Amino acid sequence: MYVIVEIAGQQFKVEKERKIFVHRLPNAEGEQIDFDKVMLVDNEDTIAVGTPYLKGAKVSAKVLNHVKGDKVFVFKKKRRKGYIKFNGHRQYFSQILIENIELGK
Repeated sequence: MYVIVEIAGQQFKVEKERKIFVHRLPNAEGEQIDFDKVMLVDNEDTIAVGTPYLKGAKVSAKVLNHVKGDKVFVFKKKRRKGYIKFNGHRQYFSQILIENIELGK
């Protein structure tokens, strides 16, 4: 069984006991969090699609830790103009563990 849920403005395919990285959440480490913006549920080949969300469906998760992603280098250059720009960026992420998936009736 899996669901498509919207977390922090992005859509994720989640299953029970799966760990995923999402954009940094304001919740503290070890805190429970519920996501009610469930868009699709696939339960043993029975698919339910919301318009846009399913009523009563909910995903419960636990925030494991907050981490920084790998460094991404940004390099800009214009030929023959002497323009070179070099920058780096690290995105903040939260690792969450999907604990429970409740289906709406």
